[in-house]
Amino acid sequence: MGRIRRHGYVIEWFIGDHDPRHVHVYDAKGGFMGRLNLNTLTGHEGWNPDKKLLKLVAELKKQGRL
Repeated sequence: MGRIRRHGYVIEWFIGDHDPRHVHVYDAKGGFMGRLNLNTLTGHEGWNPDKKLLKLVAELKKQGRL
């Protein structure tokens, strides 16, 4: 399992988790926000992540952290 805390978000992922590649996103208080597909940068189950989160995830991917 991995976890990153940035800009009011907690981003978690599990090694060997099911496809598609995704992360679980929580707010700073630990409330579950949704799952984010890392290939398409879209939310699962109709969740629409905000642009601040999408920018953060894209930056973390570019750095090789995700």
